[in-house]
Amino acid sequence: MENLIFSLNATMPIFLMMVIGYYLRHIGLFDKAFTSKMNQFVFKVGLPILVFKELSTADFYEMWDTQFVVFCFVVSLLSILASVGLSFLVKDRSVRGEFAQASYRSSSALLGCAFVQNIYGSAGTASLMIIAAVPLYNVAAVLILNLMKPDRGQLNKYILRKTFKDVITNPIIIGIAIGMGWSLLEIPQPSIMEKTVVNIANLATPLGLMALGAEFDMKQAKHNLGLAIICSVLKLVVFTGIFLPIAVHLGFYEQKLVAILVMLGAATTVSCFVMARNLGHKGELTSTTVVITTLASAFTLTFWLFILKSLGLIYGTF
Repeated sequence: MENLIFSLNATMPIFLMMVIGYYLRHIGLFDKAFTSKMNQFVFKVGLPILVFKELSTADFYEMWDTQFVVFCFVVSLLSILASVGLSFLVKDRSVRGEFAQASYRSSSALLGCAFVQNIYGSAGTASLMIIAAVPLYNVAAVLILNLMKPDRGQLNKYILRKTFKDVITNPIIIGIAIGMGWSLLEIPQPSIMEKTVVNIANLATPLGLMALGAEFDMKQAKHNLGLAIICSVLKLVVFTGIFLPIAVHLGFYEQKLVAILVMLGAATTVSCFVMARNLGHKGELTSTTVVITTLASAFTLTFWLFILKSLGLIYGTF
């Protein structure tokens, strides 16, 4: 019972913030325009400053773990390749790109920071996972959605340049890079700056989770339901069930194991839908998968945390 209570304490506050966002949108306090702006704030300001705060004040040499970063990168790459391979089994060629992206791409930046921070009070380790996974997610998504879009468009120099630009100008990646440089150079932070950074960083997780909940649309769950369920099972169960035991075998535990769990088993990110629509796909399969994985991950992540806690692999307390 103690382990179950721990797991619920870790997951339920995260999803309750999403429920609050959904409710506030339902009663009209949040509208579409406000939610969109809030998402932009979290993506462009809140999360970059959050990861900057965690990295800039940490001993980077002590915090850095090459094995962990390489593991996250390799596992992300294998998940992407598996998703692309399985997409060729889908008869409807027009949705193969959406199937591939929705099966592997997690809300790892927001939920990774949220979960690690909720359990341990610091999101530092999640930043290392983001370094390994987020740039790869973005590059792979652009390549997949362009190569597999319905009109059979092919890659060109413009798309490749845009992909490279999107990666190096990603606000979260910039926040990580500045935070790492700040830590390596051991630059002191004046009290005024430190308090301001902390205040803004503290907004990132709650605002991001409420915005995610506000964008939730149950009506979208009726489209491509069968394929969406397959995507959801791959996203929440299969990849986690394959790679999480390997992570345990390699000796990862505590914060690193929680970060790996979120990278593998978090819900499909809402940005998948935005990218799919912008790159010539209908987006219906993606939006349905986002809805299903968001609902189901409240239970699957609790289950995985319960298993890890029962095995004595995470020790955080509330």
